[in-house]
Amino acid sequence: MSLSSSTWTVLRRNMTKVSVLFSVVVVLALLFVNGVLGTYHRHGFAEDGEVGIYELKKGNISLRLTNWGATIMSLLLPDKNGKLDDVILGFDSVNDYKNDSAYFGSVVGRVANRIANAQFTLNGTRYKLTPNEGKNVLHGGPKGFSDVIWKVTRYQKDGHTPRIIFSYFSHNGEEGFPGDLQVSVSYTILGDNHLSISMKAKALNKATPVNLAQHTYWNLGGQNRGNILSEEVQIFASQITPCDSQLIPTGKIIPVKGTPYDFLEPRTVGSRINKLPNGYDINYVLDSGQSTKLHRAAIVRDKKSGRVLELVTNQPGVQFYTSNMIKEIKGKGGFVYKKHAALCLETQKYPDSVHHPNFPSEIVYPGKSYEHVMLFKFTVE
Repeated sequence: MSLSSSTWTVLRRNMTKVSVLFSVVVVLALLFVNGVLGTYHRHGFAEDGEVGIYELKKGNISLRLTNWGATIMSLLLPDKNGKLDDVILGFDSVNDYKNDSAYFGSVVGRVANRIANAQFTLNGTRYKLTPNEGKNVLHGGPKGFSDVIWKVTRYQKDGHTPRIIFSYFSHNGEEGFPGDLQVSVSYTILGDNHLSISMKAKALNKATPVNLAQHTYWNLGGQNRGNILSEEVQIFASQITPCDSQLIPTGKIIPVKGTPYDFLEPRTVGSRINKLPNGYDINYVLDSGQSTKLHRAAIVRDKKSGRVLELVTNQPGVQFYTSNMIKEIKGKGGFVYKKHAALCLETQKYPDSVHHPNFPSEIVYPGKSYEHVMLFKFTVE
């Protein structure tokens, strides 16, 4: 069958359109992959408002994160024999983090820890917050920073300095807090097995309390090992801020000497934990005082694996928590986490500072910035 000249003309025009369309698709795909449009990660494309999984890798250290809650999902580290283990509790699926009440690996805020009676007064104005732990507020309220999607503003998976930066805009009145707040957190692998975490915030139009914390659960023997009672801990703090039965600070600052809270010298977690009603969940007043220079907060050793964690920060306090409230949570690989399955070292301002003038202030004023640095140094011995 022969085609007329007019038919050939139509076919040529259509083929030209298809060719142009194909070229456009190829160009757009290349732009996406190279980061010009959207954000590319190993599970596909992550637009604003989409949840993704990201990986940072350098040498023997491998870190997986998600922009849901700016959360650390896993961290692989070698033991004294070179065997890699995941030393962080968590879940295999991002969806599980959306229903997580333990704050596994997430950034918590606008104000971490507790605020008594879900209210505070600032510059003559009383602000009522949304309670989520009885009549009090814990870790920012029912929908704190751990339960929102953060925007990925920078991502370099490997190379000399693997890094990812998440950002979030917290609007005026969110969970009852005053003023707009621009927040970011960066995770960077430095040198030989060092993990740097930097959390920043800027108050845009109103004074507001800000106290961010990174809520990773550590088990240096491996997330599926069991409990952390045999891990050895040293905390560079001579004092604590004691709490009432609701874990609200009384406002006092007392010495740890002669109490089960004394970790000035290295001791195993389990050595005196039975002298406490439930376990450790207390803010330590670091001996550095209110210095904003980097100072040591704690050292954790797991003698069986040989792994050592040293934590350095610019914050005045650290919350030592031994996962007392963990009860039969199904985690990664189907392993079931139980009480004392991990420990948390949450560097911070002191809890409930808005009600205690003798505590370091956590108020950030318009145009001023908040910066919180944590540096984890991992070694093997």
